[in-house]
Amino acid sequence: MLKIQGLCKSYPTPQGPLAVLRGVDFELERGRSLALMGESGSGKSTLLHLVAGLDRFDSGSIQIGGHSLAGLDERQLAAWRRTGIGLVFQQFNLIPSLPVADNLAFQARLANRHDPHWQAELVRRLGLGQLLQRYPEQLSCGQQQRVALGRALAAKPPLLLADEPTGSLDENAGDEVLDLLLQLLADTTTSLLMVTHSPRLSARLERCLILHGGRLLEPGEA
Repeated sequence: MLKIQGLCKSYPTPQGPLAVLRGVDFELERGRSLALMGESGSGKSTLLHLVAGLDRFDSGSIQIGGHSLAGLDERQLAAWRRTGIGLVFQQFNLIPSLPVADNLAFQARLANRHDPHWQAELVRRLGLGQLLQRYPEQLSCGQQQRVALGRALAAKPPLLLADEPTGSLDENAGDEVLDLLLQLLADTTTSLLMVTHSPRLSARLERCLILHGGRLLEPGEA
């Protein structure tokens, strides 16, 4: 599903280029889950943003479903984000002017994949049935994160990218959200790449890699 080879990324600084990724290689198969760990500033979010087409890499390759992101212009990358991936962030990023029902459908409508039956199933399994006419500001953090998960999954993306998706929640609420996410993914062919700082949460996924010194390591190698 996702194949990354020799991925390099640096940022300019007054002291010269700062290398964040130094030849990253890994693969994620369809329907599988992978946790990405590493100390603060190690480049975890940078890697996720490159896969999402939100930033440009210096060299290497990113292939998703056999298609390369290299050479795509901004319009093509925007189309790719609408149809090829789902994004879940720590900050939720719900649209404050839309009620829950419309927030849930937003991404799927952009991708021309709105499926009322699948959305109804997401509403049921995420426990959102009594919240559909509420606005994001009227929800708890845990409820907002469940809406964000539902929005990301409503379009049935091939790949779900999650950046610290439980970071704004307490431990119990975070566990509940991850339980729901893994249960929903088990019924789809969506692959999951999740950035987390928590060894406890990373252990719930099928595989874990650690970003250290710009390279990926297996647990125990760092």
